[in-house]
Amino acid sequence: MMRSLLDLDRWHEIWSTIRRNRLRAGLTAFGVFWGVFMLLGMLGFSNGVERGLQKTMGNFATNAVHVWGRRTSLPYMGLGPGREIDYRNGDIEALRNEVEGIQYVAPRLSYGGYRGGAQVRFGTEVGSFTVMGDDPVYRNIQPMVMDAGRFLNDLDMTEERKVAVIGQVVVDELFEGTDPIGQWIDISGVWFRVVGTFHSPLASDEGERISSTVHVPFSTFQRAFNTTNEVHWFALTGVASLPGSELEKRVRTVLARRHRIHPDDEPAIGSWNTEREFGKVTTLFQGMRVFAWIVGAATLLSGVVGVSNILLISIRERTSEIGLRRALGATPWNVTQMIVMEAFVLTSLAGYVGVIAGILALEVAGWWIGPGTESMGPPSVDVATAMLSAGLLSIAGIIAGILPAQRAAAIQPVDALRTE
Repeated sequence: MMRSLLDLDRWHEIWSTIRRNRLRAGLTAFGVFWGVFMLLGMLGFSNGVERGLQKTMGNFATNAVHVWGRRTSLPYMGLGPGREIDYRNGDIEALRNEVEGIQYVAPRLSYGGYRGGAQVRFGTEVGSFTVMGDDPVYRNIQPMVMDAGRFLNDLDMTEERKVAVIGQVVVDELFEGTDPIGQWIDISGVWFRVVGTFHSPLASDEGERISSTVHVPFSTFQRAFNTTNEVHWFALTGVASLPGSELEKRVRTVLARRHRIHPDDEPAIGSWNTEREFGKVTTLFQGMRVFAWIVGAATLLSGVVGVSNILLISIRERTSEIGLRRALGATPWNVTQMIVMEAFVLTSLAGYVGVIAGILALEVAGWWIGPGTESMGPPSVDVATAMLSAGLLSIAGIIAGILPAQRAAAIQPVDALRTE
């Protein structure tokens, strides 16, 4: 094959064959081109959607677990069903000390309950925002970008300081034209000093909701808003080697034992596992990539079949030529090489043009989209994918020429004479 590639006469023959069948060759080449173009396009936009979703989800810990109390549904240890499960300060240390592999434990309190709101005032400006009592480690569970100042620290917790960290939405609504750092805000009659501002890295409605939050120290919240010895829910993460599902199981076991909940009473403890949610997203994009490869491969296969068909037609038209070659001493292998090389060249040229066109189209789309929107990042394919596509083209070209080559190699000089 390598010697054939260097044979100028062979290249002249290939070009002559293609030129004599321009329309068929063009249509067949377009099928191969379109298959590769579609494959790269679908993979590129699939990658763009995946990046957009990753941007939407921010840098959340993938093994984070959130747990909260509900009502029991089963009797246990002499206690009837229907009990309200309320977490206490003692649960904080129990989780830290008894759950093997735990990394961060962040008890949380919310003014007005889950997604409730509180009146926040600065000067004459008033707004309703989510007010949370949080531990400083919460920033490691839900990442946030600090725009100014700092987040809560251990001294704020120990000394029960009346300090607050406010989101960008709060800044925009209450502090137009004023630097919020060092200012005092009124939260339902209790004054807090602003020590930091932040925004969420999430590019979604959820990101805006998070940026509409006011964080105050957990200990201060308990004293200021009459929630002493209360924990509304927990946000937790484990060490990197501990799956979120296993962390969730261990946390539920400890809380069930402390609050005398039946081991089978799963509804008594509500939980949300980010690993499970990320797993669903990962499965979705794996399916999208497989679908893209299937569609692209099917389109490419149709082009390969077209290449094979045009070669079969060409061989029928070249029966006398091939018979003459055989009469002059060409072996079946020589004929097979010639036909396979024709298929290889036609497929490769069309396919590589498709690769280049696909990459250029993705670059233009990426330039047009820019840094991305909430649901779409810049579409692109990596070098490995492009190289794999090129490798598939080479294989496809050889496969396309096998059947026509076998047909051509079987032609005998006497058949050529009969044709004439």
